[in-house]
Amino acid sequence: MKQIKEVVDALSGLGQRLRAARLSRDDTMATFGERLGVSEQTVRAMEHGLATVQIGAWLNALWILDALEPLNSVLQPRESLLDRARQAERPRRQRASRRRRT
Repeated sequence: MKQIKEVVDALSGLGQRLRAARLSRDDTMATFGERLGVSEQTVRAMEHGLATVQIGAWLNALWILDALEPLNSVLQPRESLLDRARQAERPRRQRASRRRRT
């Protein structure tokens, strides 16, 4: 697998924050892994920022830590300034009359 420095750094930081959150809850790796449905080794891999951990395990961990909500904005379509300007310039469509012209 290709190693991208920014991804490695992001996973490492995420792993450190996961460890801090687990410790603040006073959970052992075994207890946290049990809640996640993964092994203690997987929790350790997550905390070390290894890219081999399945995304489902990460999402479960975020849910357990009540931190899943911010992911709703990931990959949302973005409207550019040009798109906004084009939308503003478009005339608003008026409703058509129900009467038939004869």
